[in-house]
Amino acid sequence: MFTGIVEDLGTVESLTRGADFAALAVTSDVVVTDHTIIGESIAVNGVCLTVTSIHGTTFTADVMHETLRRSSLGTLRKGSHVNVERAMPANGRFSGHIVSGHIDGTGVVESIVPDGIATVYTIRAPRNLMRFIAEKGSIAVEGVSLTVTFANEETFGVSIIPHTAGHTVLPERKPGSVVNLEIDPSARYVDRLLSMQTQETNQSGTAAGPASPITKDFLLSHGF
Repeated sequence: MFTGIVEDLGTVESLTRGADFAALAVTSDVVVTDHTIIGESIAVNGVCLTVTSIHGTTFTADVMHETLRRSSLGTLRKGSHVNVERAMPANGRFSGHIVSGHIDGTGVVESIVPDGIATVYTIRAPRNLMRFIAEKGSIAVEGVSLTVTFANEETFGVSIIPHTAGHTVLPERKPGSVVNLEIDPSARYVDRLLSMQTQETNQSGTAAGPASPITKDFLLSHGF
């Protein structure tokens, strides 16, 4: 599990594509300062990978071709910067939100607009993901834990503060850039619970008990 709080900006040394998988080599200070070991989980731009080798300050991880196709990792080249976060330890401080490292899809940056000291990114996401994205809710973009500032049927916004801009790859993303998205997992659980409740009602013709005050509209209005 991760938190969406990026620990380091790594640099891609190579992305070697083989017949069955690709090998991604990234140089990052977390390898030395945090005693990264082989077999450890590490998130690269929000994608959970397993460290397969370490040489100095460079770690290598295997990446399946399916992952390259379904994430922004397929756009990486030698010299690309990437967000790096190690898995959260059991005694670690929880500073962001729950991030699994299993991205749900990709979005495309539509616009980037200054807003005081911050910068607002508008991102277009697939409709099947937009239903889980709500204003004031959490979302991971390129592995960065962010708060949704607005959401409609096709796009949502996030506000990037100077600290986040200075410690992540987000300033390198421009309109048209593809970004990894992972929705708040609690949104999926809530949606599943509500859909099962609806299904049970439809099958029986009547609700099993008193109507619940917890509805999808109620949850969305409260930031879920």
